[in-house]
Amino acid sequence: MGPGGIATIIAASALAIIALAFGYAIVRLGRLIDQASKAIESLVDETTPLLEEVTTTVALINGPLTSINKISKSVEDVSSKISGATETLLDKNSTAMKLASGVLGLVQAKRAHSEKKEERTDGAKVARTPRTPRSRSAAKSATENE
Repeated sequence: MGPGGIATIIAASALAIIALAFGYAIVRLGRLIDQASKAIESLVDETTPLLEEVTTTVALINGPLTSINKISKSVEDVSSKISGATETLLDKNSTAMKLASGVLGLVQAKRAHSEKKEERTDGAKVARTPRTPRSRSAAKSATENE
């Protein structure tokens, strides 16, 4: 056996080792793909009922939301009709305008009076004696004694 035969044996051995390495890598890759497909199946099996529940929940929520939408639309219509009627009344009836301004002035004066009263009571607290209710007979005897 000469040097060419030894080189051939070494080349054949190296080729066999490379073939075994590729075979091992392909087997490992196949196992990885199998596990990934099992994980995806498990995920799909768990996700499908969850998506069905979410779909049901959204459908149940959308029912009342459409009802609320109708109610808010009705409230909007009523408020626009009231606003229109008020504007028409105030534009065409000067007496109503004067009455509304008078009521507004009274409300503002009452509010200002209440604020001043609060300022006076906050600055100097007045000690008040609590009143005790008297019975009718006690009140009657008190007036008779006087």
